Amino acid sequence: MENMKKYKIIISGGGTGGHIFPAIAIAKELEKIHSNIDLLFVGAQDRMEMEKIPQQGYNIIGLWISGFQRRLSVKNLLFPIKLLFSLWKSLSIIKKFNPDLVVGTGGYASGPLLYIASRKKIPCIIQEQNSYPGITNKILSKYVQKVCVAYDNMEQFFSEKKIVLTGNPIRQSILNYKLIKDANNIFLLDKSKPTILIIGGSLGALSINKAIKNNLEKLVNFGANLVWQTGSTFYDLAVEKVEQNFFDGVRVYKFINDMHSAYSISDIIVSRAGAISISELCVVSKPVILVPSPNVAENHQYKNAQSLVNKKAALIVKDSEANCKLVEELIKLMKNKKLQKSLSKNIGDLAIKDSTTRISKIALELLK
Repeated sequence: MENMKKYKIIISGGGTGGHIFPAIAIAKELEKIHSNIDLLFVGAQDRMEMEKIPQQGYNIIGLWISGFQRRLSVKNLLFPIKLLFSLWKSLSIIKKFNPDLVVGTGGYASGPLLYIASRKKIPCIIQEQNSYPGITNKILSKYVQKVCVAYDNMEQFFSEKKIVLTGNPIRQSILNYKLIKDANNIFLLDKSKPTILIIGGSLGALSINKAIKNNLEKLVNFGANLVWQTGSTFYDLAVEKVEQNFFDGVRVYKFINDMHSAYSISDIIVSRAGAISISELCVVSKPVILVPSPNVAENHQYKNAQSLVNKKAALIVKDSEANCKLVEELIKLMKNKKLQKSLSKNIGDLAIKDSTTRISKIALELLK
């Protein structure tokens, strides 16, 4: 594309990696296909985007905003004040930066920012990652120009004229995971054994961690390697269990930075069912057991997981049943090579690898 007009774009979203990684991926793709772009991020202050976005070399402004608690909570008393303050600050940001386009990837901050931008007649895009959208995006969809989705049958939530099936943005390192040749040098595992990768999200997952810890002997005795991301709170307990029993072939990490390498060496994966995780797992195309988190709005992780199960592309274990069923299902899957092959093919068929390109092209079409 010709490098003539300079475009100013705000990308708003955050709270979790599931909102931050897509925002960064979209930013990098926009810069790649149109070099004369001025980008500004808007997130929620005191959330992880305030650290992660500057690490990527981008400027970010934080809003004083948080979600509305669905149970009775004193925090809800501050919600109206935070919302009004964030709307006022969003107006100030938009007046000062004067964007040509605003992209929302989800999270608390995207609500006030996109609402103000849309009322100012600035073109806006929502990137909805889940199979069941939250209330913020349902409301915002009435005002924005395009809604980029990752699942079929989203017409029940959004105007059909606005929906574009783009998939979810995937980190480039994940897209290129098959190119890694020396991944086993990182983990130093016996290649003759099957390797199970356990990922409970960046903060870990208590139900998954407990299930693995309580049944670790079964997995080791079966002859499996384990690459286990515990999160920070469960890490010491996991290490203590491994060291006390002298378990070989078990690698424990608070957080796996080289997730592409972990994907590369794994034969079976256990994961939460966040939208971005699922999109990555489709690209990786390996047998997956999903344990959806029950602690998310609209129970969207269960709905994400069920959409894969309906297409015979994954297995599911309920969070409440993880301790008694997860390792049992893992061992059954390790024994069933035919099912492994079928799951791999079916989940791989769902992969959309050019999502960031699709979204960026929609963005630039709106700018024209």
